[in-house]
Amino acid sequence: MQARDVHQIVTWLETGSVLVWLDGGWGVDALLGVQTRPHDDLDLVIALHDAQRAQHLLRVYGFVCVVDELPTRFVLRDADDRRIDFHTVTFDADGGGMQHLQDGNAFRYPPEGFRGTGSIDGHLLHCLSAEVQMLCHTGYEPDENDRHDVHLLHARFGLALPPGYAQ
Repeated sequence: MQARDVHQIVTWLETGSVLVWLDGGWGVDALLGVQTRPHDDLDLVIALHDAQRAQHLLRVYGFVCVVDELPTRFVLRDADDRRIDFHTVTFDADGGGMQHLQDGNAFRYPPEGFRGTGSIDGHLLHCLSAEVQMLCHTGYEPDENDRHDVHLLHARFGLALPPGYAQ
């Protein structure tokens, strides 16, 4: 996934009235304002009620659903192997986003997490805040990319390293 792909995909979705927030590696790079590593996919957070619309909008550009784990997430892929991992949330009255997980539990993105902004290739985009990015990097065994992203957030924003990410 290239920076130009990120901008194009976000533009297609937002033009179709689907609000998106960058998450994962591209979300971290947006907060930093520079691409720091290669990315296999694009992680986006969207409202659950926009899931069908997002799939319809991107089908026109050759994307098909390859993973359907709604109401938690779904993954679209095109012939060029560009993959978009959508994390779906239901917004509450406070502006937080509740993601219903496959195991029956739920994860709540705090309202302030949706106030992040960043840039990819000079384009201003909505993304999860640095604090929420750190929160989303917990609860599992991190890989090399996770460690890379978390350490960059720690260095840039002075946030405490989560458990499992000690230097």
